[in-house]
Amino acid sequence: MKGVVHSADTARARWERDVLEPALAKTPERREAFTTISGQPVERLYTAEDVAGLDYGRDIGHPGEFPYVRGIHPTGYRGKLWTMRQFAGYGTPEEANQRYKDLIAAGGTGLSVAFDLPTLMGRDPDHRLSLGEVGKCGVNITSLADMERLFDGIPLADITTSMTINSPAPMIFAMYLVVAEKQGADWSAISGTIQNDILKEFIAQKEFIFPPRPSMRLITDIFAFCAAEVPKWNTISVSGYHIREAGSTALQELAFTLRDGLEYVQYGVDVGLDVDTFVPRLSFFFNSHSDFFEEIAKYRAARKLWADAMRERFGAKNPRAWQLRFHTQTAGVSLTAQQPYNNVVRTALQALAAVLGGTNSLHTNSLDEALALPTKETATIALRTQQIIAHESGVTNVVDPLGGSYFIERLTRDMEEGALRYWETIDRMGGMVEAIELGYPQKEIAEASYQFQQAVERGEKTIVGVNDFVQADEKPIEILYIDESTAETQLARLDQLKKTRDADRVQRALDGLRRTARGRANTMPPLLECVRAYATVGEMCDALREVWGEYEEVPVI
Repeated sequence: MKGVVHSADTARARWERDVLEPALAKTPERREAFTTISGQPVERLYTAEDVAGLDYGRDIGHPGEFPYVRGIHPTGYRGKLWTMRQFAGYGTPEEANQRYKDLIAAGGTGLSVAFDLPTLMGRDPDHRLSLGEVGKCGVNITSLADMERLFDGIPLADITTSMTINSPAPMIFAMYLVVAEKQGADWSAISGTIQNDILKEFIAQKEFIFPPRPSMRLITDIFAFCAAEVPKWNTISVSGYHIREAGSTALQELAFTLRDGLEYVQYGVDVGLDVDTFVPRLSFFFNSHSDFFEEIAKYRAARKLWADAMRERFGAKNPRAWQLRFHTQTAGVSLTAQQPYNNVVRTALQALAAVLGGTNSLHTNSLDEALALPTKETATIALRTQQIIAHESGVTNVVDPLGGSYFIERLTRDMEEGALRYWETIDRMGGMVEAIELGYPQKEIAEASYQFQQAVERGEKTIVGVNDFVQADEKPIEILYIDESTAETQLARLDQLKKTRDADRVQRALDGLRRTARGRANTMPPLLECVRAYATVGEMCDALREVWGEYEEVPVI
C-alpha cells in the first residue's frame, strides 16, 4: 500500500533523510564524544531495531518472575519501600550510638556501621600502626565492651544492622551475636548483614589481613554457622562499591562483583553446603555513579546474570537462590571538595537511579564527605533525599518504570553480554582467586581509572566545579572534626579491660582459636568463646596471623 512505512529500517531511513539531516545542517551537534561515564559509546537514537531478538518472556519477564530483570518483587515499592540505611559511625562507641539514635529518630529504617581503620585491619588502639587513626573514619571497636556501648539502648531484635567489615568480620559478627544474646534476643530471629567480602579487598580496597585461601575459609565457616544458628542473617554482602570507587567502569563493577559472588558459592559448595540453603542469604552491594541510565541498566542486568548463573551453573532449585538482593550507596568518588553543595544534586540523581534500578536498600552520601565524615545536619539532608524520592517523586508507584525503553533494554543487554565475556576470561584462569593472584582484575581497573582521569584532564568529561564552571571565591563549610581524645579514651579503656578481665580465660580461648585454625573445624565457636572472654579484635586476629601469616600483595604494574 503506497505511502505506508512497512519496516523499522525504512522508518529510520526516512527519519534520517527528512528530519535529521536538515536539522544537522541547520544546527550541528556538539563536537564531543557521546559516551557513558564508563566510556561506552551512546548512539543518537535507540529504536526497536536495537532490541531485535529479545524475547520478553525469556530475556526480561514480569517483576517477581525469572530472570528478574524487572525486579524480584511483583509489586516493586508499592508493597514495601527500600530500607533507608545510612552508613554511620565515628569516634567512640558512645558517639556513634548517639548518631544511630538520631538517624532512627529522623526516620532511618536500618543501621549501617562504619568502623575505623584499626578495627578494619584487626589492630587494637595501642598498636603502633593505629597511631592517628583511632575513631577517624569510623567507630573504634576493640572488644565486646565497645560493642555493648555501640548498641546500648538499641534493641537488636527490632532493627536490621549492616556492618562494613571484612578481614575481622567473624570477630565483629561474634561480638554482635553476644550483644544480642545479652539483650535476650533469639539468634534465629535477628537479621542484618555482614560485608565479609574479602575478594574485593584483594582487588580494590586492600584492607586484607590473611592470605586468600584461609580468608575464604573464614567466610565459608560463617556460611555454615549461620545456616544452622542465625538463619535470617545475610552472611556476606558481595561488594562492587569499592571496585567502582577504585576506578572501575560500570561493566567491570558488574562483572567482577558477580564473579566474586560465584566464587563464594563455589567455595561453599566445595565444603559441602547446599546452594538452596546458603545462597539465599548472600546479598550484594553496588555503587550508584553519575551516569543515570548506565547505572539503571547495570542493576537490571545484575539480576538476570545472577538468576541464570544460579540456575544453570549451580543447579539451584530454590527461587530465593536465583533472586539477587542488593544494597546501593551513592558514589563517594563522585563527590567534590569544590562547591560541595553540588554534591546534594549528584547524590539525588544517583539515588534516583538506584531506586529506578530496583535497589533493596540505599545509603545516600552527605554533601561534606569529600572533606570529612558527615555532620548530623548533612547526614539528615542525605536521608531526606531518600524520603523525598520515596514520597514525593511518584517513581515508587510503578514497578520498573523504565522497562521497555529501547535505550534501557539495549544497555541492559550490552551489560549482560560484556559481563559474560569477563566471566569467560576469569573462568579460563581457574576462578576469581586465581585471577586475583595473577593481578587480572587489578590491572583492568587500574587502566580504566587512568583512562577516565585522562578524559577529565583533557576536558572530555566535565566535572562541574572542578574542570569547568569553577568558582574562585568559595567559602569554607563547617565540617566534623575528630580529635585525639577518642584515642585517649579507647587506650584507657583497653588498659582497664586487660586489668579486670580473666586473663587465664582469655588465654585458653585464644589457644582454642589457634588449634581450630590449624585444623578443619568451624572457627565461629572458638571466636564466640574469645569474645565472651573479652579478648580484643587485635588479639583474635593476631592468633590467626600466627597460624596463617599475613598476606603481602605482589605489586601490579
